[in-house]
Amino acid sequence: MPEAAKKACPDVHRRFKLNKPVALVTNALSFAGPPAIASLLKAGFQLVVHDAAFAALDAQERFQSACPDVFVLPHQTPMDIVESAWGLSNRLDVLISNDAYQPIHGSIESGEVEGLQATLDHLVVFPFGLVRAAIPRLKTQPKARIVFVSSNRNRLPMLGGSIPDIARAGANALVKSLSIELAPFGIPVNAIAPNYLYSETYYPRARFVDDAAGRAYIEQVVPAGRLARPEEIGELIQYLATMEGTFLTGAVIDFSGGWPVALPPPKP
Repeated sequence: MPEAAKKACPDVHRRFKLNKPVALVTNALSFAGPPAIASLLKAGFQLVVHDAAFAALDAQERFQSACPDVFVLPHQTPMDIVESAWGLSNRLDVLISNDAYQPIHGSIESGEVEGLQATLDHLVVFPFGLVRAAIPRLKTQPKARIVFVSSNRNRLPMLGGSIPDIARAGANALVKSLSIELAPFGIPVNAIAPNYLYSETYYPRARFVDDAAGRAYIEQVVPAGRLARPEEIGELIQYLATMEGTFLTGAVIDFSGGWPVALPPPKP
């Protein structure tokens, strides 16, 4: 285990127990990170968390102060993240690859390759590297589970959404491919594919909850008539991380309140 990880939070390091399962959650501050952490702590996991912001010491310390029962990693490369998580108690039972990146919208004609590459790096390349590093460790665990948090935006592509659509399609394809490889080892690999989940990353409160026009938009396009609450996706993450069976694998689970649905024609 890198020495920097031991120094990041020595008290939590001492509290890690060999007989309790360990879960690793990426991008802890955004998207489904907070509800994943809350639900897995409730389920009895020891948690190791990553976020790009934790490269800065002050961000590590703020999060550790707010959530003292987790171990905050400063590392940013997939191999360092996985090995640091493993080094706390020589186990890694669950990997939650919670992948988010601010969407870049616009036409393909006016799009920049750099924007596509940055999106792919965050939503496809990073999780690929993470699971690649984690596979040897997960294979040693009797109840290993992998859960991706991706998106089902590809169900109804929007004009100007080619860059995030390409990346999310690739991430969901990764889930399918990985599930085939790990099924013989009894390691389920599944994804939750949300849309219209409240998070400041994609559906911020100011625009879609507090603003009347934003609420009206959600009520029109989402059959449930609202944004998903974070704790609702937390429940599903917990289930996939703790389920006893292994036959459910390769699933990309829609989590979007019944969306997409065709709008009714205007009344005559």
